Amino acid sequence: MTAHIRTLVLVWIALMALLGLTLGASFLPLGAFKPVVNVGIGFAKAALIFWFFMHLREVSGLIRLAALAGAVGIIIMLALISSDYLTRHWLEVPL
Repeated sequence: MTAHIRTLVLVWIALMALLGLTLGASFLPLGAFKPVVNVGIGFAKAALIFWFFMHLREVSGLIRLAALAGAVGIIIMLALISSDYLTRHWLEVPL
């Protein structure tokens, strides 16, 4: 097995371990901290996928910067969507 294939297999095993960690965290009584744990695990999975499967470790700094800008843009959009969802009940008109 070549070094490249071995690396990809190890990354896949790490992703499966993180999947198991996500599943295990869903059964833990973490309260309001549970979404924070799951989002952190999700970011770790995304980082592994970006770095190894999308080959960001092999490209120049400018392409890495563009990928980071895209990820930051998605994070901003998710934050805005979440703030909209969390504040919808503020404008409910009582009947």
